Amino acid sequence: MTKDKIVIGTRGSDLARTQTGMIADMVARIAGVPVETIIIKTEGDRIQDVPLHMVEGKGFFTKELEEALLEGRIDLAVHSLKDLPTESPKGLTIAAIPPREKANDLLLVRDDVAREGHSWLLPENPSVGTSSKRRALQIMAMQPNATIKELRGNVPTRIAKLVAGQYDAILIAAAGYRRLSIQAAGYRVVVLDFEDMLPAPGQGALALQTREDDRELVALLQQLHDADTAAEVETERRALELLGGGCGMPLGIHAQRRGAELHIKAILGPDEWQLHDAPAFVRAEATGGTPADAAQRVIHALTTAPKN
Repeated sequence: MTKDKIVIGTRGSDLARTQTGMIADMVARIAGVPVETIIIKTEGDRIQDVPLHMVEGKGFFTKELEEALLEGRIDLAVHSLKDLPTESPKGLTIAAIPPREKANDLLLVRDDVAREGHSWLLPENPSVGTSSKRRALQIMAMQPNATIKELRGNVPTRIAKLVAGQYDAILIAAAGYRRLSIQAAGYRVVVLDFEDMLPAPGQGALALQTREDDRELVALLQQLHDADTAAEVETERRALELLGGGCGMPLGIHAQRRGAELHIKAILGPDEWQLHDAPAFVRAEATGGTPADAAQRVIHALTTAPKN
């Protein structure tokens, strides 16, 4: 490695710093040079009082990191792939996608309201916290009498609000929960399978973004790349791109490599759907040989399927 050191940029949340620390350790081992991490605050970190589905534009959690890359202040940005727009700015590239953590969502249900014997442990008429229209759409399909309440903040903050009694249950990504090694206290953890809750495109995966002209670093990071994960998340993100949506679109989707084929499941609600309305949505499944083929097939199935 000809660089004296590699500078990695990250958001400041506990999860972002933990994820970046994991990558920094890997990069230091394969590069043989010191790795420095700097924290960059994004718009998503500064604005905590606006529901995510009401935020306009893309790159809410990534734009400032990409600007730091383009300006040469950092060499590498570590993103949660689900936050990253489907197109990189000119001059930047996703150099590697490491193996994916579990893509499932979790339902955390407060101990004192948990309903034993029920699949999801939810009480009657539960209040469920989430800022995601995708999650709200699917939890209301599972539990039509649920009341959706807005929930923002990092993972520990969301859990603290649950335990304090502000919600009966909350929805979070399994990947972040596992990476932070959180131990449940005051609530029960329900792992939602993909029949009940489909994740956001790219959920559970990380993206290592660099400058295109930093060829030495791009080549080095290929040692951390996982081809199967990359094919699966590319399928999911291509489907999102075909729909013209951003991270706030109520699209749940999951692709899985099975031999030579990619099998994909999806659920889609209308953009104009309001959290207090009964959800109208479509479900679809498709199989294709390449990410582009699988994405095209599932989008065709979604756009021609009858609404539930």
